[in-house]
Amino acid sequence: MALLHRADVTPTKLELLAGWLPGRPWFQGTPSAELVRVSAYRFDDPAGAVGLETMLVRAGDGPVLQVPLSYRPAPLDGAEQWLIATTEHSVLGRRWLYDACGDPVYAAELSRVIHAGGTQAEEYFEVDGRRETRRPAMTVCGSGTGDAPVPAAGVVRRVVDEDPTVIVTDDVELAVLRRLGTSQRVTGPVLTGAWGDEPLPVPLAYAV
Repeated sequence: MALLHRADVTPTKLELLAGWLPGRPWFQGTPSAELVRVSAYRFDDPAGAVGLETMLVRAGDGPVLQVPLSYRPAPLDGAEQWLIATTEHSVLGRRWLYDACGDPVYAAELSRVIHAGGTQAEEYFEVDGRRETRRPAMTVCGSGTGDAPVPAAGVVRRVVDEDPTVIVTDDVELAVLRRLGTSQRVTGPVLTGAWGDEPLPVPLAYAV
């Protein structure tokens, strides 16, 4: 489960992404256009320390872009090239915002969801000691089964920042599709997702 906070984030995630995305080799869209949030989903960090949110955004008439993010309470050693920016959270304080493809916590959770047939994390608020569950903006599902072996991702050794973005770890390689809905061949264990404008499952990521 992912505990959410009713809080102000400065700068906002969309503001930070609007300045970062046009510099990515897989970016496609109108650089001067307002960046629009299309949908989003979250994974759980088993240790409860790292926020894992994947945003789907669009710039102008470009395709839907998939941007996995990780939020950390302190810098991640050796991951300077994946740091997008820092932001101030009115409840949690300063947060370090990373392209999650370079974050080992994200790689481990992505591998688990794909191979074990997992789904997005349930999101909820705590209001006056009560839990209020938020309806998911989209649903995702891994193609594996609950009894399937899950490779331990381990350390992220290399990231090929293209489309798809390939994450190379000690024990598994994962590919994250960046431009969704384009004709890309996907084989093997896969993560798919559906949202308002895309009611049929769309490939999001897969194990190489």
